[in-house]
Amino acid sequence: MGKIVITGAAGLVGMNLLSEMHESGFSKDNSIIALDKNSNNIKLAKKLFPEVKFAIAELSVKGEWEKHFKDADTVIQLQAQISSTYADPYIKNNIESVSNVIDVCKKHNIKHLIHASSSQALSIAKDDYTYTKRAGENLVHYSGIPHTIFRPTLMYGCFDIKHLGYITSIMEKSPILPIPGSGEYTRQPLFVKDFCRIIMKTIKKGPDNTIHNIIGKEKIHFIDIMREIRKKKRITRLFVKIPIPIFIRLLNVYAFVFRKRPFVPDQLRAMTIGDIFKSDDWEKKFEVQYTKLTDALPQIYDSKYYVYRKEMIQME
Repeated sequence: MGKIVITGAAGLVGMNLLSEMHESGFSKDNSIIALDKNSNNIKLAKKLFPEVKFAIAELSVKGEWEKHFKDADTVIQLQAQISSTYADPYIKNNIESVSNVIDVCKKHNIKHLIHASSSQALSIAKDDYTYTKRAGENLVHYSGIPHTIFRPTLMYGCFDIKHLGYITSIMEKSPILPIPGSGEYTRQPLFVKDFCRIIMKTIKKGPDNTIHNIIGKEKIHFIDIMREIRKKKRITRLFVKIPIPIFIRLLNVYAFVFRKRPFVPDQLRAMTIGDIFKSDDWEKKFEVQYTKLTDALPQIYDSKYYVYRKEMIQME
């Protein structure tokens, strides 16, 4: 397949994509260049996937990282800012970095740019993440570069240190798990391995200059996802429902005390809106079967990679 560059390679999707490539032998038969700005995650990835070439890169600023695109056939763009209390990080990582990658792709005549957007581009939410992800995918779609764009829903899996992964880590430590609001807002979760398999199929298929909505096939209330995780981990936990305004205040107190924000208010509001996204028939198009939540969770907890989630959380 030639040389492949993966940006944002040390995040949830990137690490799982590298594991899929590693286990299938794909990364041994092809030249893979993995770029990310998180040096700690890069160190871990080097240990797990020694056949891949890694480099630290701040994509929002043009620099030495551009040389890695020379002679590449495919670029897989995964970098994203998903949480911040300020607009600037979203602009830098969801717009400026995308624009810089596009410029480098044009310079080196990249044959296929695979861009990971988000189902939030379809959301009624009005926040910086939604606006900037929508802007980023538009930059790719109208760039003139042969491309494929994906809008996946909330993803979960190994190497997940945010969203469901972070909540699971709290559940493992505490006998009580606070639930924002009623917990009865709908999610359409997507097993990250399914998305990675779609990407690998797309590398072989080539560009179609189309935007695909890769939406989870199940509609599950958030609190029912938590119940299923509790069941699969065989732990007893009490769920306490907390009104949204009070939950946001508690988040602010947590951030002040621990100097860390697991979620920002905009994320919480977007989650509790309860968007229902219409899915494309991606199973048929990409010949990848959807993995149900009940089938995916045992795969995660039994995986040899699951242990590294704690290490990534500690390094965060």
